[in-house]
Amino acid sequence: MIPKSKQVTAEQDFPQKGRRHWGEHFRQTSLWHSYENMRDDAEPRWPAIVALLGGVGLFGVLPSYLSFGPRWLPAAFITALLIPTIFTHIKGHFNINRILGLSIAGIETFFMVASLIKLVHSMLTPHSMMHIESAERLLISASALWMTNVLVFALWYWHLDAGGPNQRDTRGGHCHGSFLFPQMTMNDQSLAESRQENWFPGFVDYLFLAFNTSTALSPADTAVLSRWAKLLMMVQAAISLIVIAVLAARAINTLN
Repeated sequence: MIPKSKQVTAEQDFPQKGRRHWGEHFRQTSLWHSYENMRDDAEPRWPAIVALLGGVGLFGVLPSYLSFGPRWLPAAFITALLIPTIFTHIKGHFNINRILGLSIAGIETFFMVASLIKLVHSMLTPHSMMHIESAERLLISASALWMTNVLVFALWYWHLDAGGPNQRDTRGGHCHGSFLFPQMTMNDQSLAESRQENWFPGFVDYLFLAFNTSTALSPADTAVLSRWAKLLMMVQAAISLIVIAVLAARAINTLN
């Protein structure tokens, strides 16, 4: 038999534990929650910012008939979100930082897909501006759309793989994810010999992956493990194929 005094204590402690449990759960799921076990050598964010701004600049290269709204519209939306994204990362509010980062990638994807739709529509319309554009202008537009495709999907891979850069920065090593990079298949001795013992995937790794997908229509040296990554790579390869087949082919035909 448990003494009455201990029964009362146990009954009183139970709701307190419950409150602590839910309080801890709320703290961890809150948008303003900060991670406490970040690595000292956290991944730098500036390559992703440069790629993002590069994609915004490429929208300005496109002719008006391939742009969704004014040319400054993508820059206005993305700049408005980029500033709080940088601020929340500096302050350590990584949950809301992730939401803002995904929102920026979504906005850039929207404008790219809108330009792609207008591209196909212009190609199928006999008296559209595309049919009177010079070959040089068409090649510039094709290159801009193709490079935008690479940058946009590099951002998606970087944001989504293994929980995103903030989650990857909390781990002691990168041993799981949606992509099997060559370094993940090497043993400790091989990693030490190649000076890759402290390797973690960075934005350049995902940019290289996206570049290979748009160029060779395959991931090249990196195996794709998860279904969402396979679907994204299929979409990226399809967009690259459409740009090359429609716009670049039209430019080459104009040259001939």
